[in-house]
Amino acid sequence: MSTQHSGEAISAGLINIPHLLRQPETGVLVAFFCVYAFFAYFTSGTGFVSINGTAGWLNLASQLGIIAVAIGMLMISGEFDLSIGSVLGVSSIAIGVGTTVFGVSIWLMVPAVLAFSLLVGFINGMIVVRTGLPSFIVTLATLFSLAGAALGLSRLFANTTTVSVVSDNYSALIFAGKFGQASVSILWWVAATAIGTFVLKKTVFGNWIYATGGNITAARGAGVPTSRVKIVLFMATAFSASLVGIMQAIEFNSGNAANGQGYVFQAPIVAVIGGVLLGGGYGSALGVSLGAAIYGVISVAIFYTGWNTDWVQLFLGMLLLAAVLTNNYFRQLALSNS
Repeated sequence: MSTQHSGEAISAGLINIPHLLRQPETGVLVAFFCVYAFFAYFTSGTGFVSINGTAGWLNLASQLGIIAVAIGMLMISGEFDLSIGSVLGVSSIAIGVGTTVFGVSIWLMVPAVLAFSLLVGFINGMIVVRTGLPSFIVTLATLFSLAGAALGLSRLFANTTTVSVVSDNYSALIFAGKFGQASVSILWWVAATAIGTFVLKKTVFGNWIYATGGNITAARGAGVPTSRVKIVLFMATAFSASLVGIMQAIEFNSGNAANGQGYVFQAPIVAVIGGVLLGGGYGSALGVSLGAAIYGVISVAIFYTGWNTDWVQLFLGMLLLAAVLTNNYFRQLALSNS
């Protein structure tokens, strides 16, 4: 290669490096490989890196990732949604009560439950944009209200908070199918990530999301319908939580009103690990999904190590902090090169 061509190649590389560093998912991608390599080394010979071992952490990450992608996009717009835990629980128990207690077809219950979730998201969004109250408070109120309603109504109609689900082969295949040890939820996760990435990178609505979270006053001045953006995203988070609730109910043949509370903080944690700023205006769907993958790897792999599980939470917290710091470094590096 001539000196001139070498110089051109280097120049091209110098141009591309800052562009790469500015991507929200760059830091979390590095963090994922570091975390995975760490556990691959310490679990050598235990089956963690096998097909079944990989399916294990992918299954765990997939359902969390479906919700986290929607939560991440909402956080990019500058808002927060705690009600996802109760929306998931309500969806789960509603499928059970509807199909078992009232004998309604699973194919009628699924769209009905999803429609209800969209209504919940719409109400959350409307309250936030009309009152100006912090979304943290509004959705916390929704979290408790729906949780209480789910428990009360399930005991009223079924005299229990756990009800079996009546499904069929087609619904089981679509929402809870298995390919070996891998769950169909992995495909749903990939689809959610692809849709989120397309919306954020290729659509006007995606630009509106970033503008709303970056500087809402300037966005409004530029004609961005910030209220509509937030309402739609609240509806998306509720929808994603409801979808996972349906998946879990059909997968385990049981609806439980208390399901989903763990996602209340797991999803935002994953979003932050994935590069989303708590203040809004920055992040990506792919980064959030990689954050979910890190969470899945840590949660599953630590049991393959054979270490005392009493230290799981401490170890998990340390690795999550390390992942966040790594991602934060790349974000600052990106901003310094912008």
